[in-house]
Amino acid sequence: MAPTQYYGTGRRKTAVARVFIRPGSGKITVNHRDFENYFIRESAQLIIRQALALVESTSDFDVYVNVCGGGKSGQAGAVRLGLSRALVAFNPNYRAALKPAGLLTRDARKVERKKYGRPGARKRFQFSKR
Repeated sequence: MAPTQYYGTGRRKTAVARVFIRPGSGKITVNHRDFENYFIRESAQLIIRQALALVESTSDFDVYVNVCGGGKSGQAGAVRLGLSRALVAFNPNYRAALKPAGLLTRDARKVERKKYGRPGARKRFQFSKR
């Protein structure tokens, strides 16, 4: 018997998203809130819907997301990766559409740590020759 729920984990910067998809009507819930109320910026909403639009199944799944850490932009990227992984778990044929678009690639960029003797990671204190 096939499972009725599929899972994918997404990470971006310090944000971690756990994404569950179930066959349904296309409702997206993030942290027990409506999708549009949690991600207010239109760009974040487009980032998340990108994976569903690419496989042409925007109204085939109900998406339940639990996301924590980071800011809203990092959380949106984490949700997109988790959603893409859950879609591939549902149907491995979706990989052919998602992989070339770069939606299955983990963006490993993080904030570089501050170094001692400097005001930031790379910046130096002002230098005076005389």
